[in-house]
Amino acid sequence: MRILHTSDWHLGQHFMGKSRQAEHQALIDWLLVQVDEQAVDAVLIAGDIFDTGTPPSYARELYSQLVVRLHTAGVSLLLLGGNHDSVATLGESRELLACLTATVVAAVSDDPAAQVQVLPQRNGEPGCIVCAIPFIRPRDVLQSVAGQSAEDKQLSLQMAIQGHYLAVYEAACARQKTLETELGRKLPLIATGHLTTVGASTSESVREIYVGALEAFPTSAFPPADYIALGHIHRPQKVGGLEHVRYCGSPIPLSFDEAKQQKEVLLVDLDASGLTAVTALPVPRFQGLVAVSGNLATLVGAIGAAAAEGTRERLAWLEVTVAEDDYLADLPARIEALTEGWPVEVLRIRRQRGNAAASLAAEASETLDELSPHDVFARRLQQEELADDLQRALSERFRRIVTALQEEAK
Repeated sequence: MRILHTSDWHLGQHFMGKSRQAEHQALIDWLLVQVDEQAVDAVLIAGDIFDTGTPPSYARELYSQLVVRLHTAGVSLLLLGGNHDSVATLGESRELLACLTATVVAAVSDDPAAQVQVLPQRNGEPGCIVCAIPFIRPRDVLQSVAGQSAEDKQLSLQMAIQGHYLAVYEAACARQKTLETELGRKLPLIATGHLTTVGASTSESVREIYVGALEAFPTSAFPPADYIALGHIHRPQKVGGLEHVRYCGSPIPLSFDEAKQQKEVLLVDLDASGLTAVTALPVPRFQGLVAVSGNLATLVGAIGAAAAEGTRERLAWLEVTVAEDDYLADLPARIEALTEGWPVEVLRIRRQRGNAAASLAAEASETLDELSPHDVFARRLQQEELADDLQRALSERFRRIVTALQEEAK
């Protein structure tokens, strides 16, 4: 059984005024070629399929296209909800997609057995059993208790998530025994997750999901599955050095601090004995995305080097961090002059200060052009003393409003 493990596609992401539609279309085209060449039996997306709970129409079209093309290729698809995904949005087409060999698990279920899925091989025979666990919202597994300390809340949530994993794992083991009797062979068992684990290395585009309650889930709390396919962290990595516990990372860079990462998807091979191999499959860069830094003199060479990732038809996107000369009031104009004639487009200019006082001045001089609407709203929200649930609700409402306005402007 060969599974392609991927996550965090963030279809519909609006990146500093730029759409990622062309990149995601190129990603789907590339993925379908790999599925055929690598003889993949099933594709697993471990959460954050969409960037917002109300994705734009073109993002939904890409989503539908992926489902149909994989079905046509004879490959099953398992889709898990992430913290960016709307349970309602994913759930609305669940029954329809089931007719196209795509299984959607948008949220946790009260019945652990409902989250146990059997993924078939291309020949239609059962290939593996999956504890299909999406992003777990605290309200789904935990009741708040008045008077709890922060430490108590953190421990309670951790234990609740661990208990849910154990319940689904036990249901999967029961299913495994039944199928072993029917088939005469043992099916490997994998688990999924969309959360932060202890020791995972994050990036600036990864949002904290259990605000003030749970910083990270310990690796030791996962059940003893043959493979654990994780999402939410955009940097591909083993967890705790364990071969069978993996973040595949996002397939495209979702922030400038991810620009230097080699993005990848994972080919996971399993048989009756369990995990046999995990192979990283590098994803091509479909859009030049480069972060450069230096003073005005050294930036000339850095911008020239970055231009190698762009073409006249598709400009490379730049983030420019200016040191030493960052006090200049006409900095945007100077940067524009440095990039003239190169196949690049500057999306953000950052000013770097060498001491605390200057850093405060830099923040004060930051303009709205340097911030996204979400950045502005998040900074304003930080000034209020609001409950975590209310902050999340307001942030989600704001994302929906911005998305609606962007759709109307097209």
